[in-house]
Formats: sequence, structure tokens, C-alpha cells
Amino acid sequence: MALAESLKLVLAPPHPAGRPFIAGGAVAVVVGLVVGIWLAWLGLIFAVFCFYFFRDPERVVPPRPDLVLAPADGHVVSVMMAAPPEELGLGTELRWRVAIFLSVLDVHVNRVPVDGVVTRIAYRHGKYLSANLDKASTDNERNALAIRLSDGRDLAVVQIAGLIARRILCDVHEGETVRAGDRFGIIRFGSRTDVYLPHGVTPLVAVGQTMIGAETVIAELAA
Repeated sequence: MALAESLKLVLAPPHPAGRPFIAGGAVAVVVGLVVGIWLAWLGLIFAVFCFYFFRDPERVVPPRPDLVLAPADGHVVSVMMAAPPEELGLGTELRWRVAIFLSVLDVHVNRVPVDGVVTRIAYRHGKYLSANLDKASTDNERNALAIRLSDGRDLAVVQIAGLIARRILCDVHEGETVRAGDRFGIIRFGSRTDVYLPHGVTPLVAVGQTMIGAETVIAELAA
């Protein structure tokens, strides 16, 4: 059963953002068969890597509306009090922040952590520091979303570019109603995703813990 689950994860269909890269590798294979076998091998390796990197497996979302779910696969690199990105307009009061680092081997599809309405999306240019550094939250290029819960509280989730990540994609819009576990974007080739919990909510995860996007519970919304 474990082997079957592992194969299901590895062979999951790719996210649409990865299809041009996979197609490019396939073209290189075809051209390489004419120009030189070395190009065909490079194209094949690149296509297989992209198929793996952009995999988009289905997830089983816990059937409880009072949970905050992990927005990404990876491992927790920071659990601390911090102010949300100023461009979201959520104020400067400190709240719990959970930072998740995604290596190139992790699934990079981002998932919505809670049910709510997207009230603001703000993109900010910045640096490309290693995403496992704490200052990546403030210095790196990022895309931040504010989500309003049904009780009026706000949660923020931030897609952060990493050392080799150069493209952040976000597929939701301001005013859109979202549900926990929904896909909302992807970051290409190594990155980080931060969650700023609503006021009064305490994280249930610790530094070093492995996250599974849309499945791992990082907090309960009850105060």
C-alpha cells in the first residue's frame, strides 16, 4: 500500500504551469534524435524533472471548517510572532506566523488554508535570498493574500520566491470565495509559503515538522 501511494504521488498529473516546460523537454528530445543524442538525453532528463516538479496530486481535506490547513508541502522553518506584510493593510499588531520551506523535491502547488473571501492580493518585488532564511519573509519577492473568515477575522498567506525561484503564479482574484484545500497558485523551483494566523489563534506545529498541503492541520480557529 505504501508503494502504491508513493507511485501515485510521483506520477500525479502535472499542474498546467508545468506543461510548457515538459513540452519543451519533449521537443528537445525530438530535435536531439536528429542533431545529437546528447541533446535528446538532456531533453528527456529535463522533461522528467519538470513532470516530477510540477506534479499536482489530489489531497484529502479534513471535513472540519474550524481548521487552518497547511498551504504547501515542505517543512516548517519558523514559528514566531510577526506583523503581516504591510501591503495587505492588516495592521502592525503581531500575530503567529508559520513559515514553510519548499525544496525542489516538494509539491509546489499552493492550497487555500481556510474557508473565506479573498479581500486583497498584493505583489511586491524583492530579493531572491534562500527561502529557508528568516529574512526571506521581509526581503524576498512575494505575493500576499488576505482572506476574510466568516467571523470577520483575517488570515494572510504569502507566496515567497526563493534562491532559484523566479516566478510566482496566483490563480485567485480579490473578492473570490475560496474553500480550504482549493488550489490557488504555484511557485516555480524552490520557495517558501508563510501563514499569518488570525488574532487569538495559536499554531499547533513546530519547527522541523513536515507539512502536507491541504491535509496537515497547523491551527484551530477557536480562540
